[in-house]
Amino acid sequence: MPCWYYDKKELRETPSILDGATYETERRYRKEGARFIMECGTKMGLGHNTMATGVVYFHRFYMFHSFKSFPRYVTACCCLFLAGKVEETPKKCRDIIKTARGILNDNYFYSFGDDPKEEVMTLERILLQTIKFDLQVEHPYTFLLKYAKCFKGDQQKLQKMVQMAWNFVNDSLSTVVCLQWEPEIIAVALIHLASKLSKFTVLDWLGRQAQHQRWWDMFVSNVTMEILEDICHQVLDLYQSTQKEGQEPNSPPQKPPSRADSPTPTTNVKSLTANVDCPPPPAASQQPSGNGGNIELNNIQTIKSLASVVSVSGPLAPPSDTLPLGIGVNAVGAPLPPPPTSNLNSNAANYHMYHAPPPPPPPVVPMPPYAGNAWTQQPPPPTHYAAAALPPSMPPNMGPGPGANSGGGGAPGYYNAGRQQQQQQQQQQQQRYQ
Repeated sequence: MPCWYYDKKELRETPSILDGATYETERRYRKEGARFIMECGTKMGLGHNTMATGVVYFHRFYMFHSFKSFPRYVTACCCLFLAGKVEETPKKCRDIIKTARGILNDNYFYSFGDDPKEEVMTLERILLQTIKFDLQVEHPYTFLLKYAKCFKGDQQKLQKMVQMAWNFVNDSLSTVVCLQWEPEIIAVALIHLASKLSKFTVLDWLGRQAQHQRWWDMFVSNVTMEILEDICHQVLDLYQSTQKEGQEPNSPPQKPPSRADSPTPTTNVKSLTANVDCPPPPAASQQPSGNGGNIELNNIQTIKSLASVVSVSGPLAPPSDTLPLGIGVNAVGAPLPPPPTSNLNSNAANYHMYHAPPPPPPPVVPMPPYAGNAWTQQPPPPTHYAAAALPPSMPPNMGPGPGANSGGGGAPGYYNAGRQQQQQQQQQQQQRYQ
């Protein structure tokens, strides 16, 4: 199984940062994508596990790809679409896109291109390869409830503390703590933060033993206060950055994938993201103000070119017996070619076998009509027996001897000679017993 936990140095050297984005910009893009998934999932009535799984896919995806190559909102819809299948709460792709259209303005929805469903379905194949088909994700929610059931004290204060910790877990999805620590450690840290803020100190708990100095020693061992404080500070910094973002302008629109520059084909994901050109910022007259603004972009290229560039060999290759969901692939793992744009009745050489016109029907051979009295007339009897040759004559040694029929004493034939001898033996036996 792949390891999805990184240290702080690796988080400072992501493909987006190597592509020219700043650390603060990447963190803001991650937060915007995570909150978009939560808002879109809430409007569609999805559970917290489905939304959290989609956010984890989102963070893992951008550890291998740049935000400049794949728009965050298109990726967010794709992650939510895949998470619905994994968590057994599937939603149709068109319903997710329809919900996203109601959330995003025209400027941001422009990144979905001319065919939003095709963009999301094609990106799903890249997402599956990027996360290495590791679909099962654990979340701190389960561990949070498990730990809270063991606490003793005022139930009203305990319930308030658990609710606050639950909200912290929801907000932590907008950070990268899921890429640094296991879910049980995150649950311990956020319960510790909620207990400090709600002034509910856990003094006693079920299953307490003498060697347990703190309540989390019974569940997670070797967890220092430095680790817990680091997680708490990342969540608290999220609220401080939210206040600062209220005074900053909205993030600039991203070039849609249907009009993005095609990246240079490579065999490595990091080299792929490093070779993608950064889209130029819009001009001053085209700079959006608030939620409006229009942009004129060129270099039309579909996102399928990005899908064909991502290598299907190496660490991101899917297993041989596994096919991505919702995407057609052929025997070598490449996407099926699109249908031809010309007339289907022509005989162009570039036709695919699935899009070729049907073959013409075979010619109809007319049969001779039946005669009117065909059912009443009897066919004539066959005549080939009348001309048959006579059977051959019996060999001379098999027939009767000369004069046998006339009572003469001619020499008997082979058959008669044997018959006479047998008769003589029978007569001698009869005379002997008389």
